Amino acid sequence: MSTGVVPAELRVDARNNRDRILEVARATFAESGLDVPMKVIARRSGVAVATLYRRFPTKQSLMAAAFDEQVAACAAVIDEALAEPDAWRGFTLVVEKACAMHVLFGGFTAEFLAAFPKAADFRGEREHNVRGFAEIVRRAKAGGRLRADFTPDDLKLLLMANGGITAASPEAARASSRRLVALLLRSLRADPADPPAELPFATPLELYPVT
Repeated sequence: MSTGVVPAELRVDARNNRDRILEVARATFAESGLDVPMKVIARRSGVAVATLYRRFPTKQSLMAAAFDEQVAACAAVIDEALAEPDAWRGFTLVVEKACAMHVLFGGFTAEFLAAFPKAADFRGEREHNVRGFAEIVRRAKAGGRLRADFTPDDLKLLLMANGGITAASPEAARASSRRLVALLLRSLRADPADPPAELPFATPLELYPVT
């Protein structure tokens, strides 16, 4: 007779499926737009279409969950950086992880907010992130590692530069983003005389003429 208790391994498997679906959904929406069919997301996630609809009955519910988890991931990065005892490492952690997420999922975020401007109320998370990053910047400056003329709003400029990366594959985009971020972080150091770390490798980029 069934006890009604779900085995722990099944709960873990279901959670892993959900996480994989959301990650694939964010990447697919960023790449192909919000009109991509649910069956495409199911196929790329390695689950049956029925499983996808069981987790997310509508595409909007899938998009909302994907966006909510992206916002939560951003807040988690801020919390991780605030807990980092090395102020410069905390600052670089935010820039590196924010750009890594942005290069892959930034297009989804922009399109989701444009399509559903009232669907997500994330003012609390946004205020948390703004205050947290301001504190991270303050600490890095106080420690003499971050140049004094950097402002928290400059993170937007870094993300805009990062968002301009065009590459043939997600792997190439990630590699190019890592190299760009390494270059940007070097320019933000208050002590450029220190021996810099080796730059991450990126494949050559193909430049397209502006039309």
